[in-house]
Amino acid sequence: MIAEAALILIALSVAVCVIRLAIGPTLPDRVVALDLAVTLCVGAIALLCLKAGRPTMLVVGIVLALIMFLGTAAFAQYIERRARR
Repeated sequence: MIAEAALILIALSVAVCVIRLAIGPTLPDRVVALDLAVTLCVGAIALLCLKAGRPTMLVVGIVLALIMFLGTAAFAQYIERRARR
């Protein structure tokens, strides 16, 4: 019951992030929205693993989080280099 409610709230949050991703006025706004959406998806994967009783799927969430972290770090480096010019 609680897991279903949490999944619904996460889905609504992802929808808001997608809207922000589409209309975000600047590139950093869009990157933050994408980062938050992926973080919420990792949370949804964790909840689904908890609900299904299959902890092996947590590896997917961990890999997704690591890839998103690398993407965010690369974007931050891009913004820093762009600011120096």
